[in-house]
Parts: sequence; structure tokens; C-alpha cells
Amino acid sequence: METKVLFFESANVQYTDEVLSLVKQRAMELGIKSIVIASNSGNTAVKAVNALKGFNVIVVSLATGSREPNLQVFTEDNRKIVERAGGKVLTSVHAFGGVSAAMRDKFNTLQIGDIIANTLRIFGQGMKVACEIALMAADAGLVRSNEPAISIAGTGKTGGADTAIVISPVNSIRFFDLKVHEIICKPRL
Repeated sequence: METKVLFFESANVQYTDEVLSLVKQRAMELGIKSIVIASNSGNTAVKAVNALKGFNVIVVSLATGSREPNLQVFTEDNRKIVERAGGKVLTSVHAFGGVSAAMRDKFNTLQIGDIIANTLRIFGQGMKVACEIALMAADAGLVRSNEPAISIAGTGKTGGADTAIVISPVNSIRFFDLKVHEIICKPRL
């Protein structure tokens, strides 16, 4: 099989609309129904549910307290917009983080989740996040592990989306069965 991969010059919020367009096209070509997308504040999520009507859109947001205690950065207004449009919002601890992050911070030692995350980051921050949110969505029962999905992410500091992959999600306890089938787009780095 031959397919096209788009490499962006950099990680940048300006690519979000193009990523969503590429994802819609590839999902239709492959008959993929579920699309998982990372969104911190919900701005990218709102764009996604508008651009991807007719798909099972699962938005994965940061866990409450990720940035500071009790703070949820995904706005309530954006949550309402996404849910009214038929999207689902999953707010959860990162699959590669959670208690491991507490151990790292308290004892200044790397945990297995840190090693996995940092290994995936050699392909870009978006690739790490795209894999991680697919695990999280499968753990929540929002995507099936026997059906391919598309996972979309970005580079946190820039906001927006710059990476999209075709993936077979699995539950986090089966991490090593995770399969990345295609890269649709990503920053060249």
C-alpha cells in the first residue's frame, strides 16, 4: 500500500484545520468511525466536533489538578459545545503518568511510564500524546480495541493539533499490543 504522509515545518497551532481535514479524508477512505483527539482548554475539541460531524469523536482532556490543584483547564463552555455536538469528553489521568509522576516528583526517579513517554517523544510530542490518549479512550470503553481509530494530538505549548495517526487502540494493561498503522501527518521537527 502506498499512502501520503504530510510533514509540517514545525509544531504549530496554525495546522489544526489542515490536520482535521486530512483526518476526515483518511477516516472516510479507511471506513474508520472513531477519532480520538487531545484538547487542553477545549478550543481544539470544538473545532474537531464541527469538522468531524458523523464520526465518534472522543476528546481527551487533562485531569483536574494537572496544572494546579483543583483546576480544570477544559472550559465548561467548551465541554457543553462538544457534548451538544455529540462528542464525548474524557477527563482522566495520563496513561503514562498518574502515580508514576508522583513517584518521579517525590523521589526524583524515572518510572516505566516516563521511559515509554520519553521514547515516544523521539517521534515528537504529538506522537507520544496520540498513543497515550488512544490507551486512555480504550480504558474508558470509548473506543474498541478491535477496530482501528485515528488519534490526533499536538505539541502542548503551541496548542492545536499537528499530529494524526491511524492506530489500533488497546487497554493500557495491553500496551505492547498497541499498533500504529499509519502516520497521517506530524511536524518534521
